[in-house]
Parts: sequence; structure tokens; C-alpha cells
Amino acid sequence: MKVPRSRKGDFDPTLVPKHQRHFDGFDDIIVSLYSRGLTTREIQDHLLEMYKVEVSPMLISNATDAVSEDLKLWQNRSLDSVYPIVYFDAIVVKIRHEGKVSNRAIYLALAVTMEGRKEVLGMWSSQNEGAKFWLGVVTELKNRGVSDILICCVDGLSGFVEAIEAVFPKAKVQLCIVHMVRNSLKFVGWKDKKEVAGELKGIYNAATSEAAKAQLECFRERYDERFPAIGKSWEAHWEQVIPFFDYPADIRKAIYTTNAIESLNSSFRKISRRRNLFPTTESLYKLFYLAIQNISKKWTLPIRDWTGALNRFTIEFGERMPNNNK
Repeated sequence: MKVPRSRKGDFDPTLVPKHQRHFDGFDDIIVSLYSRGLTTREIQDHLLEMYKVEVSPMLISNATDAVSEDLKLWQNRSLDSVYPIVYFDAIVVKIRHEGKVSNRAIYLALAVTMEGRKEVLGMWSSQNEGAKFWLGVVTELKNRGVSDILICCVDGLSGFVEAIEAVFPKAKVQLCIVHMVRNSLKFVGWKDKKEVAGELKGIYNAATSEAAKAQLECFRERYDERFPAIGKSWEAHWEQVIPFFDYPADIRKAIYTTNAIESLNSSFRKISRRRNLFPTTESLYKLFYLAIQNISKKWTLPIRDWTGALNRFTIEFGERMPNNNK
């Protein structure tokens, strides 16, 4: 770049201002690439190919570190006072901790708001899942403004029921039907998944728990020889499944909505697949936080048939609904 001589030193370039080390918006490009799961090396290669610019790992690290403050504000933001449904889910990733590589579960709370929109309330990690850990999680939610949760959907999380009863004693805990179906289909080859999923749908779409039990018995007669683990799993968890049938159809349909959970998990798996190992828990949090920001941009509309579900929530939970306690 040829710069005119200026004996008085009063020349100011407009394209690249003095002392500027990189273009405006360059950090945003790096963060955008990072949020899609690209590694430091892949980001370097992409910038070199697209912009003919060589960047150092330090520059990439500094750009992504700026996300940490946003992450902290997001994790501690105020929440709504009442949530009709909250799903507690987990995804397992590999993290290097104290020089050792281990599997680490990252737990997320995904809520349905009173407006029927999806919202991730926060994420947490712990090596030891149990009542003490979950008591800390639900207490944090309460301290951030949550006064009541109507229905909690969980996947057999150890110690969760005791913790939720201690902090939100009126909340109803339900074994997540989405997780039950997902776990069942792990035992099925791809050719048979559609067929088996259809048969399982007959169980959780039954009108009553008695009808569902009859459907389960029919399922076991037909599939126990080929997929014995599925029927045994549903039998073993049946007492945690049947509260689902106490709710009217509109609420049951709202509980069983796979879009939010599956799209979130799919995004996490996609970006995690490119990174076989995370160097720190902080680096994983930054990546997942950015993924949440990307996917939540699509959550602009209420879940399907929410109006009917909200009416049923109002009837079933009466005084606990925000608009009914005046």
C-alpha cells in the first residue's frame, strides 16, 4: 500500500485507519466460524483461502474470549416467574481435565414459556450427578426469578425428583416421553425404525393409562423376540411414564414436542463432531452458548397448537397460572 508523504503528519487514511491491526467486523467473522464448530486450524485455513490473510491462534483465541462475558451475562440473566414445561436434558462430550480426558455431561434446561416459545434457561456440568447437584441447579433457577414450574420432564436423572420437590414442591415430574422413544430406537436398525416408532406412538397416544398398558403388552408380544430391551425398559419405567396420561390431550401434545429438544441436540452433536476433544470446560461452554444463540433465532413462533394447550393449562393449574392469580 502506497501512502503519500505528509511532512506535517496530518494525513489520515480512510480505508485502513492508523494503528488499526485488522478490519472492523473481522472478530465477528471469527466468532461466526467458531460457533459453527470449526477448529482453530480450520478457521485459519478458511480466512487464508477467502481473504488471503494469515491469522495467529492468539488472534482467534482473543476474538472468541470476548464471548465469555456475554456467556456470563446470559447464564445469570433474570427469568420468567412461571414456566408451564421445562425439559432437563444432557449431552456427553470429551473434555481434558487436570491432564486426563474424560466424558463430561452438560445439562441443559429447555423451557416452554407462557407464550409457547422455546427458551434455554441455562447449562451446567458436574462429574457427580445427584441430589446435591440438582438442588444447586433448581435453586439457581429460583434465585433468577422462577417461582413455579408446572411440569418438569426428565430422563431418569439421579436425585432430580428430590431436588425439584424441595425447591418447587408443586411441580409435577414426568419421565420424558421423547427420551423414552429415543432410547428405545437405539436398539433398532434403521430399516425398522419407522415401523417401531409407529408402534411406540400407539402406546403414548393411548387415551388412558390402561389402554396404553394394553398397547405395551401388544408391542411386547410382537417385538420382544427381536428387540427385548425396548419392552423391558418401558415396563421398568412405567410408573414414571403413566403420569403423562393424567393430562388432557392438548397438554400431552405440548409435552411431546420433539422439535425443540431434537434440533438443539442435533446442533450440539454437529458442532461437537468436528472437535473430538475440548481442552477446557470453558471452551465447550462458549461453543454451546454460540450454538444456542444461532438456533434460538429460529424459535420465533409458538409451538404448534399452543393456544389449546394454554387453555388446558389454565383449567388444570388454575391459581398457579400468572394471569389467574390476581
